[in-house]
Amino acid sequence: MKNRLSTWAQNIMPSPTLAVDAKAKKLRAEGRDVCGFGAGEPDFDTPQFIKDACVKAIKDGKTKYIAASGLPELREMLVELYSSKKSIRNITPANIIVSPGGKFSCYLAIMALVGPGDEVIIPSPYWVSYPEMVKLAGGTPVFVSASDDADFKVSPSQIEEAITEKTKLVILNSPSNPTGSVYTKEEIEAIMEVVIRRDIMLMSDEIYSFLTYDGVKAFSPAGVSEEARMHTIMVSGFSKAYSMTGWRLGTMCAPDDVAKAVSSLQSQTTSNATTFAQFGALEALKNPEAAKESLDAMLKVFDKRRLMLWEGLNSIKGIACRRARGAFYLFPNISSFGLSSTDFCSALLEDELVAVVPGIAFGSDSNVRFSYAVSDSVIAKGLERLDRFCTKLGGK
Repeated sequence: MKNRLSTWAQNIMPSPTLAVDAKAKKLRAEGRDVCGFGAGEPDFDTPQFIKDACVKAIKDGKTKYIAASGLPELREMLVELYSSKKSIRNITPANIIVSPGGKFSCYLAIMALVGPGDEVIIPSPYWVSYPEMVKLAGGTPVFVSASDDADFKVSPSQIEEAITEKTKLVILNSPSNPTGSVYTKEEIEAIMEVVIRRDIMLMSDEIYSFLTYDGVKAFSPAGVSEEARMHTIMVSGFSKAYSMTGWRLGTMCAPDDVAKAVSSLQSQTTSNATTFAQFGALEALKNPEAAKESLDAMLKVFDKRRLMLWEGLNSIKGIACRRARGAFYLFPNISSFGLSSTDFCSALLEDELVAVVPGIAFGSDSNVRFSYAVSDSVIAKGLERLDRFCTKLGGK
């Protein structure tokens, strides 16, 4: 039988993070005691008041089509949120798009700007889906690497050196998945100076922007200046800060022309994000005190786990780990063991039933990703098993 798949379908890679999570779940289903650190979602339930609003919307018959760009009231509240929390000025609901998930918001932004032959600069380590999305649009990913020593953050000069006449877009993710690094306001401003001067666009993935620690604050490139806003597509969503991963609600704040194009793209692909789910998101924004209470409680637990895992990793001979200040990931360096990240993770799962994601999936074969969106007991048990595993390997 001849190959029936399109070029796009043949070239796309499946998500390695989902693959690790699926393998861990399969082993658990077989009765194995797996310590899984691959999850990319909070292990907290959605706050009850948000769930109640969604249930009420269903009971009230809020189950029909709405505008492709989202519930008008929700878009108005998002304008208020981004103006007050991210300092993004001069925006209206017309600049806001609500999509079925932050991932789809990223995809729509890329599809709106990138075509065959265009180049997209992606700092490495990167979230696994960025390069694949660029390739689906017919574009070419151009990677700019940042090391552990640079706290996994690229410099403005690195971005400038990577720009060519084909460059259409730069992608920035702060706080970062997989590293947890957070760019400072000054670093953001310096990067935007390059973006504006070279007249290219920047997609700022801010899905983790409210998950920060050690007094650090995440800054939005769109909030630097009006000119910066006109060169920025800000994408976010409700998955992480509101623990609403399965609700699939992403958001975008974009300049007029981009927002209009994205709305058209969405109308021809998914129509609108689930109507009644948007009423749950609306309730989250209408009750900021309740939302903040839930977020603060979650952050307190995450912070404790972050430090517990970070200190535990650095106590193991052969492992070196930067102190992440955002999201819920750590990205330790395991290069001293002389194994590829894939071989390291495979052996760790096979020998000790500890599931982590190989760093090569994020563009760095010297590292592996741990999520601390897991219980204290899983962290403690996982560290004990990891220590035993690394002792056998004999790290330097």
